[in-house]
Formats: sequence, structure tokens, C-alpha cells
Amino acid sequence: MSTTEWYWCLTHQQAEPADERDDPENALGPYASPDEARDWKRLNEERALRWKLEDEAWEGEPSDD
Repeated sequence: MSTTEWYWCLTHQQAEPADERDDPENALGPYASPDEARDWKRLNEERALRWKLEDEAWEGEPSDD
């Protein structure tokens, strides 16, 4: 099993291993695999929805979004 961290490079629009990144300022991650890095948008949207639902439950009312 590899312990390499993967990043989604916004400059090159591809998954890159941590030790091969040439533009770390424009990367998202780390991710556990290249597939997770490629799927960054879906993962981000799921995380944002989960946080929104948790906030609504904490506040006791739904948001207007």
C-alpha cells in the first residue's frame, strides 16, 4: 500500500503525486489516491452539503439556500 499523497493540480487539470508537484500554490488536497484527487469536485460538494445539514440541525431550522 502506498502512502503517497495526491493533489489535484488546478494548473494542469490532473492528479499529481506530492513529490511531483511543480505548482503547489494551485493544488487541492491532499487526497489518498489519484482517483480521489480526480473526484475533488464531487467530494467537495458532498462535504459542503453535509456541513450545511449539520449547521441546520445545530441551529434547529433550515437555511434559505
